[in-house]
Amino acid sequence: MNIREIIVGTLALLCFLYSAAVYRVHAGTATFLLWIALGVFLLCCAVGLHFHVWALLPVWLHKVIFVITADAVVLFVVVEGCILSGFGAKGEDNLDYLIVLGAQVREDGPSTVLKRRLDTACAYLMENEDTVCIVSGGQGSNEPYPEAQGMYEYLVEKGISADRILVEDQSLNTVENIRNSSEYFEKETARVGIVTSNFHVFRGVHIAKKLGVKSVCGIAAPVVPLYLPNNMLREFFGVAKDFVCGNL
Repeated sequence: MNIREIIVGTLALLCFLYSAAVYRVHAGTATFLLWIALGVFLLCCAVGLHFHVWALLPVWLHKVIFVITADAVVLFVVVEGCILSGFGAKGEDNLDYLIVLGAQVREDGPSTVLKRRLDTACAYLMENEDTVCIVSGGQGSNEPYPEAQGMYEYLVEKGISADRILVEDQSLNTVENIRNSSEYFEKETARVGIVTSNFHVFRGVHIAKKLGVKSVCGIAAPVVPLYLPNNMLREFFGVAKDFVCGNL
């Protein structure tokens, strides 16, 4: 085996191991399958390198594969760059409203991702006492109660006054989160912050702008570093889907 085969084979193995790590957290999505698919692709590439399959292909097919691969890489890098642009978002002081985007809740309360969003919102609300908080999230098929309910209870336990929290518990995706939450304020005049995970800020803010919220900024919550690659991969497809659907 040459060094290229070893590198590609090792990457394939890492993808399989990472898919298992993602599956173990039961995040409510099937993105671990993407890592399995990537691992299978890399494994096939390693086998192809070992048996010199590339040399057996016609030149025209080399060119087609190169062009498709190059375009895919450029698209991926551009989208990931857009996603990364929201990582440092800290918002503005004294916003009129915060919209906290939901994530999975379990029997014992909000998931780690959602807790980090709520802790970020809580810190902001304690420093900006006139800001009203909208917690947004419906009940998924794998959730015991609406996300917004768990978010409301968590913030109240953290010391945020109940009369500062509005509950929007019908949304099932990011577009619905922001569209339904915007019913609570004037989109032309309200200053609004979108509180969500760092990898999700870019999409959340641009969906809000597309829906007509004139003054909007993002407030990024941290995530567990181990799962950031999975978050980034999943968000790539989220951005692509919303772009195609006209939501961005």
